[in-house]
Parts: sequence; C-alpha cells; structure tokens
Amino acid sequence: MIREAAVAGQFYPGWPEGLKETIEYMTSRGEAKIDVVGVVSPHAGYIYSGPVAGAVFSRIKFTDTFILIGPNHRGEGKAFSITTAGRWKTPLGEVGINSNLAGAILKASEHLEEDTLAHRHEHSLEVQVPFLQYFKPGVKIVPILLSIANPDVYREIGRSVVRGLRESGEEAVIVASSDMTHYEPHEKAKAKDRLAIDAILELDADELVRRIAKHDISMCGYAPVISLVTAARELGAQKAELVKYQTSGDSSGDYSSVVGYAGIIISG
Repeated sequence: MIREAAVAGQFYPGWPEGLKETIEYMTSRGEAKIDVVGVVSPHAGYIYSGPVAGAVFSRIKFTDTFILIGPNHRGEGKAFSITTAGRWKTPLGEVGINSNLAGAILKASEHLEEDTLAHRHEHSLEVQVPFLQYFKPGVKIVPILLSIANPDVYREIGRSVVRGLRESGEEAVIVASSDMTHYEPHEKAKAKDRLAIDAILELDADELVRRIAKHDISMCGYAPVISLVTAARELGAQKAELVKYQTSGDSSGDYSSVVGYAGIIISG
C-alpha cells in the first residue's frame, strides 16, 4: 500500500524543487551531529514550525529508521495505530516502512493495533518525513498515532517501543511530533511552554502530565512525548537539550494569538 501525501501543497511545498529549497533554507549540514535516542519536533506548516524542526534534524546523526509517534488530530481509525507495511509518498519520493521493527513493536504492545485509516489524512507524522528524506535518502519509518487516553497507556506504548527495538535488533531514532501551547498571547504561551519544556528536559513524564493539567497547557502532542520520554529512560538516556523554540508570531508578526514550537533532542 502507498500512503499518498495528504498535506503537500498546504503544510509544505507540493513540488520537489520547492520542497527541497525550503528544507535547505531551514536546515544546516554544517552542524556537529550527535547520537540521540529521540527528538521532539513540531508539526505545523513549514512557514511557522519548519525552522524549529530543521534545527533539530540538523543536529542529529541519522539512523536507517525513525519511529514517528504523533497525535491523532482527526480521530479516524484505531485509537492507537501502527502501520507495519507499505510506503509513504511525498514530493521527494517514497519512504518505506521498516516492517521488521514495526511488527516487533506491534507484537510487544497490548494497545497498538494495525491500521492505515488513522494515518490517511493525519499531518503530524507526514510533515516530519521530508526532513528525513532530505538528510538520508532511503530512510525507513515506523508510523504510530495516539489518541486521548490515560497516561499509563502512553507509557506502555513507550515500553513496547523499547521491547520491539530489542527483539528486532534494529536501531532507530524516536520522534515525538508535538506542537506546544495553542492560541494564547505570545508571552503567556512562552511561559506555559517553558514549564512543559523544563519537565521534558528533566526526562520527567509524570511532572509533564502534572504541569499540563495544573497550568492548562494545550500541548497537542503530550502523548507522543510521554511515550518518547518513557522509552528514552529505558534506553539509557540521561540528558535532553532545547535546540530551538519559537512561536507562530515570530513568523507571522501577530503575537496576539500564537502556537508554540519546541525542538528538543534526547541523548545518552
């Protein structure tokens, strides 16, 4: 099965040359690369969040496979979905799914289910893929989407990712796709996002959950981040770094109602 691009021409340029030029502008091949367990990367239109995603992917050493975990915005398909076969198409070509690793993760999880419907129109993973293709042609992915649930479900999925990695013998970088605070004034959004970011930098998923609830932080990808932090800790991660933060106001000039974007790398 080929999963056609759903948001090409909307969230990012829909033709190869324009997309490549956009990514080149938002990334740097001259950055020192480091080994990472995972990253947090935003998923808005490239004009708004692309520089943050580009800064993150410019900093990391690439593996052959990336596990992409994102929020299911549309509510389609299974609540906790993984696709274990097929290819995803973008204007830069097709990316294959690492079936060996995806199958191992599915087998290891009590919550994930095989599903393609949830992924058909969802943008949170799709917008990550052209960055991966730009830096590593031939890269493979494992796409996972999460709906609203008890945080314990997200932790279990994080642990199932670790079990799948160990069972399959594969290596992969985990990407948690998330935007931060939505539609609040710039300074207020920054203050709220700092609280969430600091919890992530401490690799403290429990504290992240508490702060989101206490401060009403409208972070759409907290579920993927909980899964990532849980997996990263089991894989021996000890530190995290904020690479870049900005809001949509930094691109649009409208600071009255913004969305926040944070790029974070997690390493051993």
